[in-house]
Amino acid sequence: MTVDRIGHVEPIPPGKRPGRSESVGGKEKTDTIDLSAQAVAQAEKYQVLELIKSAPETDEARIVELRQKLDDPSYLNEKVIRGTADNILSAWFA
Repeated sequence: MTVDRIGHVEPIPPGKRPGRSESVGGKEKTDTIDLSAQAVAQAEKYQVLELIKSAPETDEARIVELRQKLDDPSYLNEKVIRGTADNILSAWFA
């Protein structure tokens, strides 16, 4: 035996009841969250730690090479100083 539907019946969506309007009272309420100064400080600390963890590993050989270059008095000339200054400025303002 088969039972056929009589007409089309729309299911009621969850959370809605028939016969009610969407807004009651006319004023919409919004949720807010207030964070304490301690929570903000903890969040900033967490962000800094994550940034440090994601930083590339230190290349000790490269550091030794750069220190040797800086110890050489002929290395620090006008061209190197201007190039370094340009790189710093472009990193800050790019």
